[in-house]
Amino acid sequence: MRLLVISHKACWSSDANFSGYYTDGGFPSQMAALSELFTQTSVAVPCSNAETFSELTPLRGQNLVIVPLSVPEGSGVRRKIGMLRWILRNTRTLWREMRKADAVHTPIPGDIGTIGMVLALIQRKPLFVRHCGNWFVQRTVAERMWKRGMEYFAGGRNVMLATGGDLEPPSKRNPSVKWIFSTSMGSLQISRNRSRQLPKDDRLRLVIACRQEERKGTDVVIASLRFLPNATLDVIGGGSLLKDLKAQAARLGVGDRVTFHGKVRQTAVLDVLDRSHIFCYPTSASEGFPKVVLEALAHGLPVITTNISVLPRLISEGCGMLLDEPTPNALAAAVSQISSSDTDYDRMSRKALETAQQYSLENWRDSIGRSLREAWEVDSLSAALELSRNGGGRG
Repeated sequence: MRLLVISHKACWSSDANFSGYYTDGGFPSQMAALSELFTQTSVAVPCSNAETFSELTPLRGQNLVIVPLSVPEGSGVRRKIGMLRWILRNTRTLWREMRKADAVHTPIPGDIGTIGMVLALIQRKPLFVRHCGNWFVQRTVAERMWKRGMEYFAGGRNVMLATGGDLEPPSKRNPSVKWIFSTSMGSLQISRNRSRQLPKDDRLRLVIACRQEERKGTDVVIASLRFLPNATLDVIGGGSLLKDLKAQAARLGVGDRVTFHGKVRQTAVLDVLDRSHIFCYPTSASEGFPKVVLEALAHGLPVITTNISVLPRLISEGCGMLLDEPTPNALAAAVSQISSSDTDYDRMSRKALETAQQYSLENWRDSIGRSLREAWEVDSLSAALELSRNGGGRG
């Protein structure tokens, strides 16, 4: 079965890679995993040239080819205005590639994914949409339209998956919308990690990684250091509050124990996690599925977080602690409890690795595969090469 992926993910070309293209984040590993479900996977993405590829990952997979699209101009309002020109320039390519495909996958939110979704509905292709944002929060008209569109079209041969997790389905309007977790870590990668041990000198290394914005909890972790004289903190991620957080650390007299890394590439994030002992994430914001928590668990780090979104399910296996209230006192008490016993810490660390394995890239791929096979009524995806000729409309 031939899949066409249409995404806004920015990619860069180079002759150094087999596919000729690179990108960043978890997109390359997820595309490689999806390609294992299909006889051929074409990925249509905006592509340009890049001067350096040191922080990028090659796009490759099983019979995976890249379909380069032009890069939309500008950002914000300028991008929205320029999308008409982009559509005129690229629709012919998308239409041609879609005619050759048996099914279409469009990650959203994103303008290019939305255009692909509309074209797939017009061509009556079996459609697989994955909502990669925060399903619980829609702040703009576009975000509300994406959610309503998924709820309306879900069902039949249209598979709609929302990133997150809960005991209740994502939508009360249409139970055909289902949850999917998010990950970029393979089972082998996780299995190479070992359980952690507490430091012999009692110098605990705490870490938090996220966008440094309101309600993410970095300010709570910094304030907790007043009650944890032997702890240091690594803060990973950029954001509008970074300057204020640095000022807070200095004002509280803990600035010499806080290292602000800013926005760094993924390998640097993993290096910091490797050197840490406890991952702190006392968020009070609405969360989708924070992959960095899974990355921390995959490094054997006990996690201290809150009863928000999918986080209680991730921590329910005894691999950390949930805070009733994200306060500095509560966080400090949780850190002290986790680090009070070598035996308890080792148990939590082992549980963290076990939990991460449940959310491996292979399990992500297989979960998606089951949903697609069920909706498209095939025993194996590769056996459905003529599926699109039967139509893939709603219902």
